[in-house]
Amino acid sequence: MPVAEPNISIDRTQIRRLDEAAVNRIAAGEVVERPASAVRELVENAIDAGARRVEIDIAHGGKGLIRVSDDGGGIVPGDLPLAVARHATSKIDGSDLLNIHTFGFRGEALASLGAVGRLTITSRTAGGGAHRIEVDGGRTGAVTPASGRPGTVVELRDLFYATPARLKFLRTDRAELQAVADTVRRLAMAEPSVAFTLRDTSAEPRILLRLAAETGTPMEALHSRLTAILGREFTDNAIPIDATREDLHLSGYAALPTYSRGAAVAQFLFVNGRPVRDKLLIGALRAAYSDFLSRDRHPAAVLFVDCAPERVDVNVHPAKSEVRFRDPGTARSLLVSGLRHALAEAGHRASTTVAGAALGAFRPGPAEPRVYQMERLPRGPAFPSGDAQALTQLFEPRETFSAATEAPQPAEDTAPADGPLGAARAQVHQNYIIAQTADGIVVVDQHAAHERLVYEKLKAQAAAGGVASQALLVPEIVEMSESDAATLSAAAEDLAPLGLEIEPFGPGAIAVRATPAILGTVDARALILDLLDELSDGQGTRGLQGRIEAVLSRVACHGSVRSGRQMRPDEMNALLREMEATPHSGQCNHGRPTYIELKLADIERLFGRS
Repeated sequence: MPVAEPNISIDRTQIRRLDEAAVNRIAAGEVVERPASAVRELVENAIDAGARRVEIDIAHGGKGLIRVSDDGGGIVPGDLPLAVARHATSKIDGSDLLNIHTFGFRGEALASLGAVGRLTITSRTAGGGAHRIEVDGGRTGAVTPASGRPGTVVELRDLFYATPARLKFLRTDRAELQAVADTVRRLAMAEPSVAFTLRDTSAEPRILLRLAAETGTPMEALHSRLTAILGREFTDNAIPIDATREDLHLSGYAALPTYSRGAAVAQFLFVNGRPVRDKLLIGALRAAYSDFLSRDRHPAAVLFVDCAPERVDVNVHPAKSEVRFRDPGTARSLLVSGLRHALAEAGHRASTTVAGAALGAFRPGPAEPRVYQMERLPRGPAFPSGDAQALTQLFEPRETFSAATEAPQPAEDTAPADGPLGAARAQVHQNYIIAQTADGIVVVDQHAAHERLVYEKLKAQAAAGGVASQALLVPEIVEMSESDAATLSAAAEDLAPLGLEIEPFGPGAIAVRATPAILGTVDARALILDLLDELSDGQGTRGLQGRIEAVLSRVACHGSVRSGRQMRPDEMNALLREMEATPHSGQCNHGRPTYIELKLADIERLFGRS
């Protein structure tokens, strides 16, 4: 028996045209989701009007008041009724929806805001008088004379009063205000030459954000603006990005891997100056850092992709936060290759936050929170001396493996103390190398550092045609479940170019016939079981190249100088020199720092000498 649809009346057969007010309110639901959406639309309009100064006043999270004032070109009195009409705009003529050079182009924002709130626009052009128009819940008033300085002031009160159901879905005033502030920050990053002021005019008026207009070259202005918004810690630990592929250009700043975050809260992406939250670009950013960060850490970056307007479609969603590239593969590869090249040029550099965490570990009381990758593995036995405990806090203890290779070949000349990583002076607890630099000391985690060096060598060999293998005199048989053996057997062809030769050896067993030569003598069983974990975990979630790199990372860990290995001075110096010459050696394969650098002034402050 058919069940009647509860929302459809059987007696209602006539199709009716909705009135203009209802149409505008429905459309407003797509354009204006929350106060932050309204702020974005109004600030973008101000920037499109050529404003050099934008002031935003907010009350009660934007529910009570949103006022955006600018010093742009203004609107002539005769155009004010059109400004609040749907699908009326001065930014495009409608003939080409791909050739868009402005933030706005739909002509929906002001009409939508007037449909759900009480909207007032006061505008004055250069040499003309000020005029005002009001829209209350979709009802448009007449244009009247007003007073005001050149530019435009848009005031929106009682947002969603005309659609009260929408108010129930808004969050607290504090949460909505935070969303507004985030929106303003993103737009301020896109326009460093524009001054911004954000004020909360609720119970106790306060300035939340004040940014002066920046000058200089585009990259200099962006650097200054990012310092003002994200803090000097970000810009001190970020590297400039400048890459081109075909007619796509990538620029901005990306943080070093050791300056990572526990969530993707410091990722800001722009396409032709427009802030976007694009899955393609976010995935490419993640892929670019996949070789340096564990999965629970997230890179920090402010990146701009610029291209001809016809190469990207911004007319995908009313909120204009999503885009669609004509050639998404080119855009993705530009981000991945551009970022990886820039990170490689950073060499062994690690973020300054590592030293800050180190100093915090030495001071009494709770240490400063780490902003770099730090796995929470069980601690080993405590060292008896206090200084050893402080050092242990800087580098979390990690599992060590029974296999180890020969240490780096001794250098012919010992390093001078004025080298980047200085000259080795001691080895502490057979795990940390203490080196003296011209103006401080460097503490190196020997296992983490050598792990990265081995990994980079393995990658270079794999890229050059394959990792050299070393045949075992007697193949080692590793027993496991039949399903695990099948997983490894299926990967045998992929593992062979990496120097690891395996084959099935009856049900539930694998025979290891050769291992990568760079590892020297290695515990083949431990290596195979570790690779099995990687293959089982990563299968189906990353591409072949990503899986190969993950396998090489695991292999490198087995071929590194392990903790507890006594090293001679020439071996320690050889390790330091190799670190200086190897890209990415400032962090291990999991994103942990391989060394910390303490300036002499920092050390003197620890002892109260300054």
